[in-house]
Amino acid sequence: MWLPVMGLLAGIIIGLLTGVQIPTAYTVYLVLLILVMVDALLGAMKASFEDKFSNSLFITGLICNLVFALGLAFLGQQLGVDLYLAPVFAFGVRLFHNIAVLRRQLLNYYKIKKEK
Repeated sequence: MWLPVMGLLAGIIIGLLTGVQIPTAYTVYLVLLILVMVDALLGAMKASFEDKFSNSLFITGLICNLVFALGLAFLGQQLGVDLYLAPVFAFGVRLFHNIAVLRRQLLNYYKIKKEK
């Protein structure tokens, strides 16, 4: 489970060191891509702690969320409406929810471990 986290950190470090510039036209799509990836990663961690992780569910959820979020952003850009804000808000709420659940699970895990 820590392999995706290490890959994410390695990608961030490589991205910061290379100085690649993203055109401003693609910034909305990049933000949505990052949000979807982090949401999927946190959801996978949560499912792993609950012993409910499924590889196929992870991959299909990631792809569906990514296609839907990028599709909304593209449609909004074509219509001249900021539709990308809907997935940003939705994934933001899910991120905070998943972080709260992970925090509770980790605290319970360390509390049980400390009692032993």
